[in-house]
Amino acid sequence: MQNAEIAGKANFEHIRYAQLWEDADVLTAALGDCQGGTLVSICAAGDNALAMLTLDPAKVVVVDLSDAQIACLKLRIGAFQNLTHPEFLALMGARPSTERGALLDKATSALDAQTRAFWQGLAPNVIAHGAGGVGKFERYFRIFRTRLLPLVHSRKTLDDTFVSRPKPARQTFLDQRFNTWRWRLLLNTFFSRFVMGRMGRDKAFFEHVDGSPAQHVARRIKHAAVDCDPAENPYLHWILKGTHGAALPMTWRAEHFETIKARLDRLDIRPGSLEAFVSTGEKADGFNLSDIFEYMSPDVFAQVYGSILKASAPEARLVYWNMMAPRRVPPAFADQVTTLTEVEDRLKAIDKAFFYSDFVVEQVKK
Repeated sequence: MQNAEIAGKANFEHIRYAQLWEDADVLTAALGDCQGGTLVSICAAGDNALAMLTLDPAKVVVVDLSDAQIACLKLRIGAFQNLTHPEFLALMGARPSTERGALLDKATSALDAQTRAFWQGLAPNVIAHGAGGVGKFERYFRIFRTRLLPLVHSRKTLDDTFVSRPKPARQTFLDQRFNTWRWRLLLNTFFSRFVMGRMGRDKAFFEHVDGSPAQHVARRIKHAAVDCDPAENPYLHWILKGTHGAALPMTWRAEHFETIKARLDRLDIRPGSLEAFVSTGEKADGFNLSDIFEYMSPDVFAQVYGSILKASAPEARLVYWNMMAPRRVPPAFADQVTTLTEVEDRLKAIDKAFFYSDFVVEQVKK
């Protein structure tokens, strides 16, 4: 089931992602009308599962192999329940703050003892970097931003990156000021398979990937810097500056705060793999599958995909990302789903989480 193949190879004891690096705006748009339905989400850091509550489903079943990632969702639940929206942003690290220790205590006050202890053990890091900055992936970017990026770009260049411009001017800025030889050297070194495997993503996640991660990142930078407006990209802002700027991820925005808070009781957290849902015989109307297929061999991918179809209601949508390993409906199941190409193309063009090479939306036939 979910990452069953990867479970024995990667380390899931620590937070891998302390915030979601997938765009909930395109996810929720891709899932369509889910009012009153049952949705299933890979947990990761919990942000996208929370965003799915804005679709007004009856429930969102959240699964993950990692207790640490589920602890990220539980912290967010406590934060939504006990903090104001500005306090939430301060705790998570979207905004600078000197009050994170007290905010962490407040957010975890009603959580179970194990989750409280987990976060208290991370309190110094939360105070320093925000709860959204304490994962392995975020530490990787922090080293990049604080130790290496200043050798490549000035503070003014980084500030100017987030000035809103017309698309032709964005291309000029990228070509003339950002994509220097020093920047290209940094990309080729820091985003190599070796460095990413040791410091960013677990090296087991590259087992089914061909090609260079650095070349992939270089290609995707153009999407973030030219095709989309960097001024509206919270993910790029965090990578280059360590907080969010004027733009926030969907789940962290003020306009969704009260809606998500009011629907927290619709979350159904089930630690474990997707089998925690599939084995019950329940049917889901939509799945957020993150990029889990990327970590599977083609044979295991086909097996897991077939199991998901058995747990899918008619017209259910399967939504997932590919980074470097291409994964789409296996040939054996092609007659059971429809690829929503127009939806994919429209949403890929505006996807602010620029790491991913593909965004897949497939709908189960009636």
